[in-house]
Amino acid sequence: MVKASYEGKPYRKILMNTWGASVYPSPSNRTEAGKKILAADPDSPGSLGIAISEAVELAFQDENTKYALGSVLNHVLMHQTVIGLEAIKQLEQAGDFPDVIVAPFGGGSNFAGISFPFLRYNLEEGKKIRCIAAEPASCPKLTRGVFRYDLGDTVGMTPLLPMYTLGHNFIPAPIHAGGLRYHGAGAIVSQLLKDGLIEAQALKQLECFEAGIKFARTEGIIPAPEATHAIATAIREAERAKEEGVSKTILFNLCGHGHFDMGAYEQYLSGKLVEHEVTQEEILASLAELDTPVIS
Repeated sequence: MVKASYEGKPYRKILMNTWGASVYPSPSNRTEAGKKILAADPDSPGSLGIAISEAVELAFQDENTKYALGSVLNHVLMHQTVIGLEAIKQLEQAGDFPDVIVAPFGGGSNFAGISFPFLRYNLEEGKKIRCIAAEPASCPKLTRGVFRYDLGDTVGMTPLLPMYTLGHNFIPAPIHAGGLRYHGAGAIVSQLLKDGLIEAQALKQLECFEAGIKFARTEGIIPAPEATHAIATAIREAERAKEEGVSKTILFNLCGHGHFDMGAYEQYLSGKLVEHEVTQEEILASLAELDTPVIS
């Protein structure tokens, strides 16, 4: 479990412990990949890229262990489109259709899941649905990364993929939206963005938690920090439509509840939540370590 989430989302660990799982913070001393990272930075908060490296290494050592990546790869993105296919049926029953679609963005599964089935209406029927990927300002691969071949994990145990990336060595700040702390973007999503068929926005976490509080007080559902990125973006789009004096149907993917993230909400409500936005210098330093060409 990524160290930042291991420490910031302790009840998720306890839940897994309850069902008999042993959970270790990544980077760990249980793998060569983890030891390498800790040797360079003993206080590393970890990242999804590092955790993938460790998981793949452990799976490779045990013939009875299988590893399945939950995001980024094309087959995963396509599998998740059941979300959008169900949304189409639900909207048919409601007699409505979206003008804007929003989803939080880490590696791509949530965003692809809800938006991909709708994109065909743009491509085949000439509709103008805006599909917006909402990512954290502390890990803005779509809005500030570069399109080039890069590794899906930190150590280099996965294939090179054409993607928008901040560099596989990039370690995001330990924000509470742990599921969005990934350095790259899925290949299909990256190509769609490069071709101008989708959009991306980066948000700071205080705006997102403010949106999460508003949503909880309005709908009675406490959203996960990851999901608040979509909510904040949906609110932006709703306010924009109001200013323009137009009616918009906005569909967003509420990807998870925040019942295991109450510590983060406590920090926000007490004014202790720290804002963070990655600097251009940090991005350039990470990209400088890549030896793959930029894709034109």
